[in-house]
Amino acid sequence: MADIDLTQLPTRSPASARKAATKRANKKLRQELVELQDRLYADGRHSVLIILQGMDASGKDGLIRRVFSGINPQGVRVYAFKEPTENELAHDFLWRIHQQTPARGMMQVFNRSQYEDVLITRVDGLIDDAEARRRFTAINNFEKLLQQAGTTVLKFYLHVSEEEQLERLQERITDPDKRWKYEAGDEKKASQRAAYRAVYEDVFRHCSPATCPWHIVPADQNWYKAHFVAQTLRDTLVALDLQYPTTKVKKK
Repeated sequence: MADIDLTQLPTRSPASARKAATKRANKKLRQELVELQDRLYADGRHSVLIILQGMDASGKDGLIRRVFSGINPQGVRVYAFKEPTENELAHDFLWRIHQQTPARGMMQVFNRSQYEDVLITRVDGLIDDAEARRRFTAINNFEKLLQQAGTTVLKFYLHVSEEEQLERLQERITDPDKRWKYEAGDEKKASQRAAYRAVYEDVFRHCSPATCPWHIVPADQNWYKAHFVAQTLRDTLVALDLQYPTTKVKKK
């Protein structure tokens, strides 16, 4: 992927998008995803890994609810990667990631992912640039391995503006229904926005091959963000040409 300057990319929907019409389209997309997930499960040849990354308060949790509500919970799983445990740190950085990848027939959603190990680790000075380059290579090889095993990898960066991010972080303090989301380090991470932007742009530069590109999602408006991801996922599943298996009935 060519160099990306996130400051030049939109965080809001195109001017032609209409909220009411898009929300109606989202309902139709969810119904299509319900059927396509059923086919994915029955077909049994493919799996899909959806990776969600973004600045704090970019809306990963809400996106998961909006896109995947109604889908059979037996066919889709969500895993949120937190700070590594002592046991996880005793292994290579991809060890904990590989354990959560989807089996054939399944969809798996990563709320954060292996990319945290080349993002927060760089911003906090836990690894240097040379180690980051080694990890970029490992991540690219890992994703290629998944693809060779039949897993389609979709990577979404939820691109939220600084103004919207700060407003959402403030809501975590003032809105009782959102206070549970507040974490002590929220303000610090918001103040590091420029540093995070730089390391994200480096990720896009080194980990976005044509076979597994990043999708940059305007994330200020929840209705458009959900539409972008749902439509991309729908189109991906349609392209897999999923089929219900046929069984031959034996004649007596």
